[in-house]
Amino acid sequence: MSTKVFRRFGMFPSANEDAKSAQRHTSSPQCLAPSYRLAFQDEDFLLRQELRPVRLQLELLKPELILQEQQIESTIVIYGSARTLDPDEAALRLEKVMDGLKKNPDDQLLQNELVRARNAVAKSRYYTEARHLGRLISENAEKYRHVVVTGGGGGIMAAANQGAHDVGAKSIGMNIVLPFEQEPNPYITPELCFQFHYFAIRKMHLLMRAQALVAFPGGFGTMDELFEALTLIQTSKVKPMPVILFGRRFWQKVINFESLVEEGTISPQDVNLFTYVSTAEQAWEIIAASCCPNENHNHTAP
Repeated sequence: MSTKVFRRFGMFPSANEDAKSAQRHTSSPQCLAPSYRLAFQDEDFLLRQELRPVRLQLELLKPELILQEQQIESTIVIYGSARTLDPDEAALRLEKVMDGLKKNPDDQLLQNELVRARNAVAKSRYYTEARHLGRLISENAEKYRHVVVTGGGGGIMAAANQGAHDVGAKSIGMNIVLPFEQEPNPYITPELCFQFHYFAIRKMHLLMRAQALVAFPGGFGTMDELFEALTLIQTSKVKPMPVILFGRRFWQKVINFESLVEEGTISPQDVNLFTYVSTAEQAWEIIAASCCPNENHNHTAP
């Protein structure tokens, strides 16, 4: 007989009921002893090293149950640098640096900062495109049922969540606990804002419902997530899906895929696992065509 049947006939109290009952116990030495705590209410016990397998399971299960309850079955993953600034912020940063140089034209630190500030302005177009893509995905959610999911931080992640927020759509953020502070961006749907301890479980959840993956220019984290996805597709551990790389110039500069082919470390066909795009519209065309291949979508991009 299932637990549901037992509960229906009132044979067992729920865990919630027992947890409340446990709090009513007396303040005797026996009741105050850590050993007397209910195991699932004992934080010290749950955080023991030996309980790591249980914590892994809980971290996998909690977001899964919430996403099921929210009836989210299909996501589009958007990766990219947390350091990418929105155009207004980038322009303000450049203006401040230039004002500083007017007062101290020989300041080498400011001259170096000027180079970075100009680069930030150039890269801020990716913020605009990520926001536009988040909006395009969300505007078409009624037909395609896709929900934007990001790593939950700032930069490109915030831009994609913001695009969904612009049209009043749900979006998911999957944050990770880091030694330095990382707050979830304000555009994530609150009930779909998750926090992870284990990188591995977080990456599983980012891909478990993914119908496409979009990678904007980024650093170690973006590279890690991109290459893991490409490896899973290459080895048929996940079903094929569109992998879309924003900014051909950036990706070909930082990763020489053709050299990997020449060295024999990947197959020639492996470079067909991804497509370069330069606009949100191009990315959306690929995503839409992959879901409805019989519709008249252009699947190619420069």
